Parts: sequence; C-alpha cells; structure tokens
Amino acid sequence: MFEFLKDVAEKLSGNKVWIEPSADPQQIASFIKTVRPKAIKTPLIRLGGVADGGYLLPNDLDGIRACISPGVSTEVSFDRAMADRGIDVFMADASVAGPPAIDARFHFLKKFVDVHENEDNIRLDSLCGLVPAGLGGDRLLQMDIEGAEYRVLLDASDETLKSFRIMTIEFHHLSRVYGRFSFRIIRAAFQKLLRFHEIVHVHPNNHAKPVRRGELEIPSVMEFTFYRKDRFVSDADAKLSFPHPLDRDNVASKPSVVLPKCWQ
Repeated sequence: MFEFLKDVAEKLSGNKVWIEPSADPQQIASFIKTVRPKAIKTPLIRLGGVADGGYLLPNDLDGIRACISPGVSTEVSFDRAMADRGIDVFMADASVAGPPAIDARFHFLKKFVDVHENEDNIRLDSLCGLVPAGLGGDRLLQMDIEGAEYRVLLDASDETLKSFRIMTIEFHHLSRVYGRFSFRIIRAAFQKLLRFHEIVHVHPNNHAKPVRRGELEIPSVMEFTFYRKDRFVSDADAKLSFPHPLDRDNVASKPSVVLPKCWQ
C-alpha cells in the first residue's frame, strides 16, 4: 500500500497538482473581508500599458522621488511612466540582462529580490538602501516577482514598508489560500501590509479562471493597490464599480474576469 501511495504522489507531483490539508472556509471568508478594496477621496489613475503592465493607483505622486520595481522581464511601461513624471526607478531582476528600454532615470540591478543576499539575490530592504540620500521622501513600490512576493514582504522591515506611500503588487497563487499551510502564509503577508496601508483597488488577472469552492471564488493572480494610512481619506458615500472604468484585461485573447462577489 505504501508503494502504491508513493507512486500516486509522484505522478501527481509530476503533473503539478498541489496537495495539502484544506483551510477552514470560514477563516478564508473572514480573511477575504479584510482585503476588500475601499473607496477613497483621491481619484485613481492608470499608469503603464493598456493591458499587462498597467496599474491603477491614487493620483497622489507629488513628493515621491523613487519607485522600487522588483521584477522587470520585458515590460517597463509603468517604469517609463514613473520616469516621465520625474521619478527615479530602481529595478532588480536576475532573469534579464537589463530593461528592454533605456532611460536616464532607470537604475538596474541584475539580481532577484528575495530573503537572502548573495551574488544573485538581494533583500528588499537592501534594494531600498541603494536609493541615494538625495532622493529622500516617500517612495512607491511596484512589484511583480512571480510568487516570491509573500516571503519578500514578510522579510521586509517595518521601516521599509512605511516608506512606500503607494504599493501596487501582483499576488500569485492566490487560489492556494484553500490549503491550510498556504493560507497562513498568504494571510500573514496581507496582515503585515494592512498595519500601515489600506487596499484601494483590486484587479483580477484574466490569464486563468477563478477557482470556486462553495461560496468562495478565488482568482489565481490579482493586482492589489495599497495606500498608506496617513494619506488615506475614505469616501463613505462612493460606490465602487467592478471592474473600475480604467481596468483593462491583462490578456486580450482570453475572457474577462470580474472580481468575484466575495471580494467586493
């Protein structure tokens, strides 16, 4: 029997099936309630590409001197929008030789952002430490690092997180929230961010259909925009629309994905 189960596990692993004990659905539902977007007085603007690479954020960029941008690949339309506004962009990505475009305000480091330091990796705190003192003041974080975001955020210091007036982060593997171990990691990362920031926008990436279990529906990848609490002014009378008028599909060739009701 043991050999049979071992053989099944190996075959499932080879097919990339994720197996772990289930999380409590009530705990998942309670968590989702804490990460729903909130309406704010400051209007949202869209910066970056018309599809993937474009993000919504509060129109409150005056005084931001540096954008920290882990994850480059071949898409830098958001980074260029930052540079066009006079904001220096500090990029990090070991998977490419450099950004696909050149700009005097782009500063590239060929390293992955992770939780340890060596010739290939750098911590988020250390990447922020590379910003010259002359670019003091608030910062903006734009991060798309393919699933490493949870450990990177949990590793980041409070000082680093509080330095970001605005954060736009693409969270991956969110449907793993149904698993007990994964749920604890995902929840812990969001709980850490929500100590200093509020969520003001959520956009599901339409590269895959949401995963439904009972009343819950979880998109695998979603873009979250965070706004620091000292800048956040709630608009209790506003009614949020899903999708936001400025939202665009990430993948034009696939069906649109609307933010599921449990997230609204």
